[in-house]
Amino acid sequence: MPSRRSVLAAGAGVTAALAVGGAARADDGRPAALLSRMSLAEKVGQLFVARVYGHSATEPDPADADANLAELGVRTAAELVAKYHVGGIIYFGWAHNTRDPRQIAELSDGIQRAALARPRGVPVLISTDQEHGIVCRIGRPATLFPGAMALGASGSGADARALGRIAGRELRAMGIRQNYSPVADVNVNPANPVIGVRSFGAGPEAVAALVAEEVRGYQEAGVAATAKHFPGHGDTAVDSHTGFPVITHTREVWERLDAAPFRAAIAAGVDAIMTGHLLVPALDASGDPATLSRPVITGILRERLGYDGVVVTDALGMAGVRTRYGDDRVPVLALAAGVDQLLDPPDLALAHGAVLKAVQDGELTEERLDASVLRILRLKEKLGLFAEPYADPEAVGRLVGRPEHLAEADRIAAGTTTLLVNEGPLLPLSPRAHPRLLVLGADPASPTGTTGPPTTVLADALTALGFTATALSTGTDPSAGTIERAVGAAGGTDAVVVATYNVTAASPQRTLVERLTATGRPVVAVAVRNPYDVAQLPSVRAFLAAYSWTDVELRAAARVIAGAAGPQGRLPVPVPRADDPARVLYPLGHGLTY
Repeated sequence: MPSRRSVLAAGAGVTAALAVGGAARADDGRPAALLSRMSLAEKVGQLFVARVYGHSATEPDPADADANLAELGVRTAAELVAKYHVGGIIYFGWAHNTRDPRQIAELSDGIQRAALARPRGVPVLISTDQEHGIVCRIGRPATLFPGAMALGASGSGADARALGRIAGRELRAMGIRQNYSPVADVNVNPANPVIGVRSFGAGPEAVAALVAEEVRGYQEAGVAATAKHFPGHGDTAVDSHTGFPVITHTREVWERLDAAPFRAAIAAGVDAIMTGHLLVPALDASGDPATLSRPVITGILRERLGYDGVVVTDALGMAGVRTRYGDDRVPVLALAAGVDQLLDPPDLALAHGAVLKAVQDGELTEERLDASVLRILRLKEKLGLFAEPYADPEAVGRLVGRPEHLAEADRIAAGTTTLLVNEGPLLPLSPRAHPRLLVLGADPASPTGTTGPPTTVLADALTALGFTATALSTGTDPSAGTIERAVGAAGGTDAVVVATYNVTAASPQRTLVERLTATGRPVVAVAVRNPYDVAQLPSVRAFLAAYSWTDVELRAAARVIAGAAGPQGRLPVPVPRADDPARVLYPLGHGLTY
């Protein structure tokens, strides 16, 4: 514990910071004392959440050490912490941070040992993107849940809370104390290329309720949830990873539609909010993305919505934040706007040096930095990092992917599958009437750590339910020859199950389905991503929305096809007509049962 003298000495140094960062708190003793002892370079370091390659903090594979040296100027995570004093590290599968749960826990502990071995050592806030559904960094044997839109189809706040609680416990066991979830964007644009099924849906009140419950679940697990992407990424046809989205909502529409989930997250006590690299002219007409906008971050999020928690940028290497300014200016402008954490800059040395120089030159005051560092230290204390910075690798096996957690994921998935079309009715199929099934269609790259490919997972699940199911991958862009082979294969079966993935009017997937239905064989379509596919496939007699192609959602869809479970989901988004997008084909809340 800090001495009384160090706490008192800290008071004068953080007075201005408290004025900027919110009222002084009774529990600011340790954070204030730590802040008072930091050098300027250490304060700057606390603002950064960096990536690093390797499965080990001190002994990464040679290729990962070389990648670190090329991109970061260090060879290991331990050297990264020592050189830049980073306050956070984000884990990615592609950076080889997430091989298995025990290794992740050991990596986390190695990072913390390196940080705490430094003079004035401060534990690192380790984070990742574990949204579930189509975005997960840690796969099996960790418990993988249905994604947000699937949860939106179930409408269960209790299930959203259970997801946060269980997923949070597993993350914490591996040393991860911050998760960049839930997505608080209201997806009202069917053409949205980056959010889509990562959103709970198109109804702001329903999205707000589920966001709040997931936040509470993570809090119960002692993990910081992060609502994203403020001020709302749900109505865009541009991916901020590759372009600069512009949201044309009026201020009134933004208040009614986009703000609601963030208000709910704040009311639930969310620990962090992530900014979106997008422009909302009605909120700030300067042309700057929200991440760099003081009117948006300080004026609206801080002052109007009353949020005084940690604000983290989306990744600073994304195109949406790099369109107007260089990589040296972006972190400085983000801090000036009111941001606290700077996530994954493309050039850490450049970004760190630019912030340091901005303070030395007087563009940013040290008091401004103090406000953000104090928020970060407060969060670290809240999450128990000062008292218990380490994971317990021996306990990982007892917590991560335990049978009770996996059973809960299956139970939650059972309420998500949505039946949109069932002419005849064709469903459910029975092994007696339709013993031989052909399962074909799109096989997108499997979400992290799931079994995949989806046609194989579906076929295996249906075989386990009494059918003889054969898998045939035709891909998302089947050639004419592939379509002919599929049609020929369908002739020897009693029914066809086809997995669809983001079908458009010109998509060969549409031709495939039309040719299959023309054979006279019963065809069941399962959308393994966007439910909007149904509008492009008017010939199918049965259509299910699974919302993702993870194992848990595909198994749930198989149980519905076989009649082992009834469809319980309801559309969390309206589906527009293909020939007239201004008209609704299936309304929000649509869903058949049997």
